[in-house]
Order: sequence, then structure tokens, then C-alpha cells
Amino acid sequence: MTIPAERLRQIANRFAELEARMASGQLEGEEFVQASRDYAELEPVAKSAAEVQAMREEIAGLTEMLADPEMKAMAEEELETLKKALPQAERALSIAMLPKDSADQRPAMLEIRAGTGGDEAALFAGDLFRMYERYAAENGWKVEPVSMNAAEVGGFKEIVANVTGQGVFAKMKFESGVHRVQRVPVTESGGRIHTSAATVAVLPEPTEVDVSIDDNDLRIDIYRSSGAGGQHVNTTDSAVRITHVPTGIVVAMQDERSQHKNRDKAMKVLRARLYEKRREEAHGAEAEARKAMVGSGDRSERIRTYNFPQGRVTDHRIGLTLHKLDEVLAGPGLGELTDALIAEDEAKRLAALAD
Repeated sequence: MTIPAERLRQIANRFAELEARMASGQLEGEEFVQASRDYAELEPVAKSAAEVQAMREEIAGLTEMLADPEMKAMAEEELETLKKALPQAERALSIAMLPKDSADQRPAMLEIRAGTGGDEAALFAGDLFRMYERYAAENGWKVEPVSMNAAEVGGFKEIVANVTGQGVFAKMKFESGVHRVQRVPVTESGGRIHTSAATVAVLPEPTEVDVSIDDNDLRIDIYRSSGAGGQHVNTTDSAVRITHVPTGIVVAMQDERSQHKNRDKAMKVLRARLYEKRREEAHGAEAEARKAMVGSGDRSERIRTYNFPQGRVTDHRIGLTLHKLDEVLAGPGLGELTDALIAEDEAKRLAALAD
């Protein structure tokens, strides 16, 4: 995708203007914060644009040198190298210029729920959570469970966790959907392969400023906790169920002994779900832009299969199969899948711009 020279000049001028403003020492408070954000967002674009501009100028200079018999051979060699490299530099710039998802740099709320398959689905939900924990560690992120409903056999019927760090949502947003596992359960004496599933949802985490919730829209029920947690949990009215009446979204929390802590956690999850609902509604209004996404983001969409007997993982959205199941579940291999999904998304959005 060839970017016009005028567009390169506009990028350079805008970046120079921002640099001058940042160096002036005249910006304060919110104005300085906004300028810093703009600068950080534009810097990689400006660097790519400068590289493309320099390569184009060098190609023009070498083309002129072809007329000089003494310089022709050297110019031809350098020209060939540059002409091969220029399209890659222009593509990198095109990708850098793609509209950014405003939530990409946000922390995320990770929700994993056991689906069809009973005990085996709960065990698989546990495997997925550990995979994401290891992947987070690889990226220097922090994972903090918010609530969990452990299964008696191990694993989880449901677990919700916060993932914080640099660019969490950008790398994890394509994980939402149905993850399917095919393997022989330890309880299966006949060695038959069973198929079960777990649902993953990755929601960008908003701030209180992003999502303002009117207390009048909430119905809050307090009740006695049940399940694991010891005698204290079972004898205290500390569990909280919050219903957001306008949307019908319900969040229940009973992990903490303190009613106040359960309410805070429930509000955090509710805020994330309301924020995601608004994002989905905005995407609905931008149908053409939504077509460019990898997968629909629908939680009912089967996105990936983990086949233990064959040691393979297949992502159905991009038709990618990796015969390295252990590496994927260990964390590092998951990066190969997420990178491929991000690259496919970028390619589709570039193609949509070219149409």
C-alpha cells in the first residue's frame, strides 16, 4: 500500500509540532497528559514514515546516479536492495497507521467457564487458566483471581481474574470464544476420546470514569455464602448479588468473607461487562469495520481445538494448526497463536482500507 508523499509530510509536521509542545514546558495537568498520549501514539508512526521517506529519497538519488557510467554498477546493486525493502517498510507504516482500538492498552477481565463435558470440562477450564497465567508471566503481566468456583475433581466450574500489564487486551482479545478439548479422561477405563469445552471471555477493564453507574439502576441482594470456604463463610451473610436493572446483567460474588469486599469485586466485574456491552453496540453501528475482525468475538463461536492424542492445537478462524500442544499450554506457544491472529486482523483491515 503506497502512502502519498503529502501524507508523510503531514505525519512529520504533526510529530515535530508535538515534540515542540512537549519541550516547551508550558503544558500542565490534563493538557500535558493528553499531549503525552498523542506523542506516544504518533512516535512509532513518525519513525516508520521517516524511514519510508528516507528510502524513497535514496532511491531517487540512486536512480539519478545510473546516468554516471562509473557509478552505475554500484547504484544498480543498492537500488535493487532498496526496492525490495521499500514495500516492507511501506506495509509496516500502513499497519502503524491503522486505527487503534482504544482499549488495546487496557488491563483485562478474564472469565473462564466450564461448558459441555462435566468434570472433564472443569479440568480443562483449569488447564486454560494455567495456560493464561504462564502466558501472562512470559509477558511480564500480573494475574489476580477475582472469584472462583472450584470443581470437586479439580479445575474450575468458573473463574474470573484480572490481568494487568502493558498491552494486555491487545494481545488477549482474540481469546474470547469456545475452546474445545479432545482427550482421554483419567476416569475413562476404555481409553475413549471425549470432547468437552470451556468458554473464555476477555473484557477490557474500564475505569470508573469510562462507565458511570447510577446506584438507582442497581438491585443488590445480600445472602449467605455457600460451598467451599469453611465454617465462617457458611454462617455469614456476606455474599452479594448485583443486578443492573436496565440491562439485566447479574453479577454474584461470595469469595470474600467481607460483604464490602464482595460488593467491590462484583462492581468491578459489572463495570467491565457494561463497558463491553457498549463496545459491542458501537461495533454494531460500524458493521463494515466489524467485518475486518478475526472472528466475530461471539462467545458461542468455537474458535480453537486442543487435541491431546495428536498433540496439536488448531485455531479454526485462521486455519492454523500447531503440533506443539505442550508448548501452547505451557504459555510460550500461545504467543505464536496470538501473533498470527493479530497479523491476520491487520491484514484484513489493510485489505478493507484498500477496497
